[in-house]
Amino acid sequence: MKPKIYITRKLPDQVLTQVYERFEVTMWTEEETPVPRNVLEKEVQDVDGLLCLLTETIDEQLIKKAKHLKIIANMAVGYNNIDLDCASKHGIMVTNTPGVLTETTADLTFAILMATARRLIEASNYLKSGEWKTWSPMQLTGQDVFGATLGIIGLGRIGEALVKRAKGFNMNVLYFNRTRKYDKENELGITYSSFENVLKESDFLCIMVPYTPDTINLIGTEELRLMKKSAILINTARGGIVDEQALYHALRNNEIWGAGLDVFQNEPVALDHPLLALPNVLCLPHIGSASISTRLKMANLALTNLQAGLLGEAPPNFVNNYIK
Repeated sequence: MKPKIYITRKLPDQVLTQVYERFEVTMWTEEETPVPRNVLEKEVQDVDGLLCLLTETIDEQLIKKAKHLKIIANMAVGYNNIDLDCASKHGIMVTNTPGVLTETTADLTFAILMATARRLIEASNYLKSGEWKTWSPMQLTGQDVFGATLGIIGLGRIGEALVKRAKGFNMNVLYFNRTRKYDKENELGITYSSFENVLKESDFLCIMVPYTPDTINLIGTEELRLMKKSAILINTARGGIVDEQALYHALRNNEIWGAGLDVFQNEPVALDHPLLALPNVLCLPHIGSASISTRLKMANLALTNLQAGLLGEAPPNFVNNYIK
């Protein structure tokens, strides 16, 4: 019998050809709605492999129902949606899809920086709504990007790729990372500084750290008060790293100038979320890796991990301490 796999979101046919011949494939095909929890719990009971996204919570309750599960392939770099300890205890491999989305996510991060600084969404809406009746010298004025100071919290692959884009705009780059990267300072022409000093000196502050217990609400009330009143905060990492209530109050009280967000603590974000009502916040629906090419690469890599684990090979992207 062929090993059985379940895929929690509809993937393009062009990436599925590699698994149809070797596996019995079941897939949730509703593109606009996530797989309901009760359906997911039912489907995992009899499968050998699971391909999921960050939006699916793979917790102890679900893992215990998956009696035959050998591998969970997350189609994302992050994997905080999966109980790694529980998966390891049950001898289940967990993999992710790093590397393939670095450049695309860096592109999106810099695009948010530019769009927030120059108020592009506001300006477009201003025109489309018919409010543009005249021109005045300070109308829809924003912040300069060229020559400004960019602060990066968390200098991983995406942070390094972001630096290269910033250098094209002659930006002065400060960074804070848990481990100082001397080689990157020389290679990229960047300056290491304390966490607090990066907050104080940055015109643009980009959050690039992973979501862990140590980074929950890393940017809160006190951190926002350290920032310049003219500063812009950009978060394309994970929701929950920035305290959204604190950010709302900082923006409402003009403690910082603006924010660009691709991620939220709870996703999809509710329409009554207070940050969505602020004109100085650019909000996007978690599209950091959303280019056609990158999403196809992510799907292929997730399926490659899945196949390897089910065929007795070592998947290229382990993230847990696999026991069996």
